[in-house]
Amino acid sequence: MAMLTAFATVVSMVVFLGICWWAWSNGRQAANQESAMLPFALPDETHTTSSRNT
Repeated sequence: MAMLTAFATVVSMVVFLGICWWAWSNGRQAANQESAMLPFALPDETHTTSSRNT
């Protein structure tokens, strides 16, 4: 049973490191830059509405 647990741990670590390598690879740089700018691409809120009845 210990051998199976060790094997699962090693496989999980290899998969995790592979995902990290893919996420920070040079081929993903443009997509990462675009994703980083998404919060700033929203339209500005120029007016607010009041919930009070006047």
